[in-house]
Amino acid sequence: MSKGTRRARDPGSHRLSRGFGVLALLGGLLVLAGLVGLVYVGFATLTTMILFGWLLLIGGLVGLVHAVQSRESNYFWLGVVVAALNMAAGVVVIRRPEVAAEALTMFAALLFLTGGVFRLVGSMVVRGPQFGWTLLQGAFDLLLGILVLGNWPHSSLYVIGTFISLALLFDGLGLIALGVGGRRVVNLVTESNNPDRSVSNGQGGQDQSRE
Repeated sequence: MSKGTRRARDPGSHRLSRGFGVLALLGGLLVLAGLVGLVYVGFATLTTMILFGWLLLIGGLVGLVHAVQSRESNYFWLGVVVAALNMAAGVVVIRRPEVAAEALTMFAALLFLTGGVFRLVGSMVVRGPQFGWTLLQGAFDLLLGILVLGNWPHSSLYVIGTFISLALLFDGLGLIALGVGGRRVVNLVTESNNPDRSVSNGQGGQDQSRE
């Protein structure tokens, strides 16, 4: 194997390893954000709602611009109405994040209650191969919904922030595992290929010296 081929492949491995390193670094930042959110869960809730409001507002503005650009289509007024609703909801969420958190927490509690009841009833009726797991999941969802709804609206101060922080934490751990594992694979492949190349280069040098 020639030195030119080895030099052509080494930068690709280096870039791939560096990309996995960036993933691991991003995962570390997400884990840090998740831990901070779990410590300051009330601040995480308000921050999440404000960001959600800005996303609604920006999405409404983009939708309005798109509707104006396609005003000759049949869905012009529908696009305008949807964009206006998104902008209005974004303004309300930004101005009153506490009220928006209470409403979203109520919706999440009802969703947990409904999902838990359906899973419990479905597991009892079907009794499939995942009967125990489905029954346990339904009971957990039902219990979580009852706890959140029973402590509402005080639970709105920490429920959303806790969920978002846990999501950031687990996503960050997944990125760290992916980045570290990817860098190890790249290093193993590079180390396994380099000895063969060095041996081939050494044999080529010996043949040339003999000649």
